[in-house]
Amino acid sequence: MRTNYINWLISSGMLFLAACTHSQREGTAIITQYSFDNCIELKNNDVRVVLEPNMGGRVLVYELNGKNVLYRDPLQDGVIYEPGIVINHPAGGRFDIGPEKTSPKRPALFFGKWEGRITGKHQAQMVSQKDTSTGVQLIRDFKLEDKGSKLLCTQTIRNVSNETKRFCFWSRTFVKGGGISLTPLNPYSRFPKGYIIYGPGNVMDFMPAEEPDTKVRNGILEIAGAPSRPKFVMDVAEGWLAYITRDDQLFIKTFPVYPERVYGEMSGANVSIWYNKEQMCEIEPMGPMETIEPGDEVSFTETWYLFNYKYPEDKLPNQEEIRKIIIGL
Repeated sequence: MRTNYINWLISSGMLFLAACTHSQREGTAIITQYSFDNCIELKNNDVRVVLEPNMGGRVLVYELNGKNVLYRDPLQDGVIYEPGIVINHPAGGRFDIGPEKTSPKRPALFFGKWEGRITGKHQAQMVSQKDTSTGVQLIRDFKLEDKGSKLLCTQTIRNVSNETKRFCFWSRTFVKGGGISLTPLNPYSRFPKGYIIYGPGNVMDFMPAEEPDTKVRNGILEIAGAPSRPKFVMDVAEGWLAYITRDDQLFIKTFPVYPERVYGEMSGANVSIWYNKEQMCEIEPMGPMETIEPGDEVSFTETWYLFNYKYPEDKLPNQEEIRKIIIGL
């Protein structure tokens, strides 16, 4: 009997190891990335994604053929937020809630520790603390397709308070700086030029002057170099944004647009591009305002894609080619 029991233990252990190996083969792992422990890796033959739960529930890595499109600040590697520590711009693929100017400060959500877990093949989830300042808890679900670069990013806002809450989805993804941002302008925009530029100060400039590296071609706003003022907002009708990096990658986001619903930013915008010098560019779709009753939750999904794509030295992207890529997604 003892021999049979030992054989059973050995067999069970081998099955367990086989299951772990199978899990790794299926494209999930717990790893250390940029000195952050307990990161979750999602990987197929084309793309690698790394989720970081230690500070703000971010995406640290979204890479094709070993090349990460997201902005990284090496000085932040391994840094964990504590009250009193000033971290102005955590790197990587960040998410948030808005509206920007009326939502309470929320360091527990944006900088705090999250819980991460693998939920399936190429899938993982990160869950925030229950935040007393906002009365919500955030859940982020990620799913990488078996092939290619398609990554679904879903944020759920859960009301954990006893009061009705009004918030919206706000994506705040940093990509590497110095590239070309492309935004399809709404031909029926409320803005005379299809976009507004913020600043100086609290000004919202609805008739901004033209700049050398900021132009509209065929209804698409192209920002191909550092503008004098970094923050642009738009009320797009087409749910996509694109960005070409200097090192030959094309990053695309797609997302739903709700023209019949109310958006909570002061401008009513549903997209923002923050082109911060040559350092980084923030690609920001926003969701409509949501009224969330106690115990209820709402979700918004944006989808990421990453392709090899030659940076145009004349700073004039082939828009027709990029539109064909987006139509084919």
